[in-house]
Amino acid sequence: MSLKSFEDLECWKAARELRIFVSRNILSKFPIDEKYALTSQLKRSSRSVSDNIAEGFGRYHYQENIQFCRIARGSLTEALNQVITALDENYIEEDLLQQFRERFERTKAILNGYINYLAKTKME
Repeated sequence: MSLKSFEDLECWKAARELRIFVSRNILSKFPIDEKYALTSQLKRSSRSVSDNIAEGFGRYHYQENIQFCRIARGSLTEALNQVITALDENYIEEDLLQQFRERFERTKAILNGYINYLAKTKME
């Protein structure tokens, strides 16, 4: 696997798509009184996924990269919880949660594959 930039990583591309989906389709549904609460939290957690993938890539050390990818996975799961909260608060409809969940599952699967790749490569 020849990667020149974190931008070449499929997991980063999926995380970017998820972040853009949140920004364009979900955050605007929240009421103004959530600006410094749920809106801010979801914005930060959805951005954190691609941020941590990029930072891990820049560490040039397998174990550190794996750790940052695990943090990214945690942020991904946090974002899902926040979107579920948005549904529970009636800020979004079930179909929007489902669209997010599809992106979540895709991103998680690719990220887990990358973590497994890094772990195997580290052992060689």
